Amino acid sequence: MTSTFTVLPVPLDHLFSPGDDINSIVTEALATIQWPDESTGISDGDIIVVTSKVVAKAEGRVVEAASRESVIDQQAERIVAVKNTPRGVTKIVQTSHGLVLAAAGVDASNTDQGTVVLLPVDSDESAQELRDHVIDRTGVTVGVIITDTMGRPWRLGVTDVAIGSSGVQVLDDYTGRHDDFGNTLEMTVVAIADEIASAVDLATGKLDNAPVAVVRGLSHLVIADDGPAAKDIVRPLEEDLFSLGTREAMQAGARAAVSARRTIRSFTDDPVDPPALHRALEDAVLAPAPHHSEPFGFIILRSDNPTHHRRRIELLDAMRSAWEHDLTTIDGKSEDEVERRVARGNILRTAPVVVVPFIDLASAAHTYPDDRRNAAERDLFMVAGGACVENLLIRLAAEDLGSAWISSTIFAPQIVREHFGLGDRVIPLGAVAVGVPAQPARDRPPRRAEDYIIPVD
Repeated sequence: MTSTFTVLPVPLDHLFSPGDDINSIVTEALATIQWPDESTGISDGDIIVVTSKVVAKAEGRVVEAASRESVIDQQAERIVAVKNTPRGVTKIVQTSHGLVLAAAGVDASNTDQGTVVLLPVDSDESAQELRDHVIDRTGVTVGVIITDTMGRPWRLGVTDVAIGSSGVQVLDDYTGRHDDFGNTLEMTVVAIADEIASAVDLATGKLDNAPVAVVRGLSHLVIADDGPAAKDIVRPLEEDLFSLGTREAMQAGARAAVSARRTIRSFTDDPVDPPALHRALEDAVLAPAPHHSEPFGFIILRSDNPTHHRRRIELLDAMRSAWEHDLTTIDGKSEDEVERRVARGNILRTAPVVVVPFIDLASAAHTYPDDRRNAAERDLFMVAGGACVENLLIRLAAEDLGSAWISSTIFAPQIVREHFGLGDRVIPLGAVAVGVPAQPARDRPPRRAEDYIIPVD
């Protein structure tokens, strides 16, 4: 439906203050307005638009504040984003109303110095009370919208939106309708109340002290009952793809990075993205190491590379033979038990990528004249190697790649060294199977720090 409508500011020479009967004041002012066609007052189907500032003032939402920031913190249910600018700190917060906006709607303009104006307690209820009052006094069926000014993600500037509504269709869902080309619209929902709020703000301006206006020509959007509320425009948090600011999302991701890592033992046939794997290796080598060294190294064996695949199977076959020998001759295990144990390493045969991490003691380890300190020096580098492997696993998970750390190469270091021509002081740190997860990892029970802390008497 194409609409031509008129926005008429209401002449209202009144500075609102706590205790004012805003419903009566606005209703009396509505009777005095004059339209271009020389008619006066309001008619059925008109929409009354009021700024939240005057509603809040009349409701006593003016508070003294030595610090606006402290009031913002009090009004915030949840901090969405914080940004430091040359002008100060900007906080984007979610209020108790569900609104996400800068400074929790706390306004220090057009109010006495040393005070700030909060948002109305319930703008939908305030809109309903004004509408009921107007209908009761005039017999005219109108709609009411209460507005406030907000910024928008990815857009410069601010615009007015509806934060309270009564008797107005706030959303218009085009889903299922057809355009002029016969296409079925699937996701188009128009925020009607917000568009009306913006249109009124454009007509009245920010500096003209016109807190009330009437819109005529949109009677098809006015409904008989109170109808949907402005809070129905607020996207539910669980549906919001951008519920956090960039910094806050990064912080949340960093906090969850370790707990999000899981051992994955089933992979799809999808190839592992080389840049993603390289990013994980670059994070892995950030692990702390003794003597400011970087004793880390990796061998990458990809299943889609024939040479890599052949070398991988040769290595695994050699380690399997050694393992079977140990289990049979040293441990005395049965044939069935041997088969069950060595089968645990089969994931290394089928994974799209296998990473063999290692440390090289020759690169930086100190040598001492006694075995005790040499053993401690080796342990230092082994701890660093463990940190390197953990970094690798965490970053792989962050890249949406699954991984499983298998210890097998630690039990066959000489086989690994000879197979790849590594030095005598290279120590393999197991092997990491890498691939795109075939299914989500299982949840694991939470850990309590108290269960792992040894009390000190």
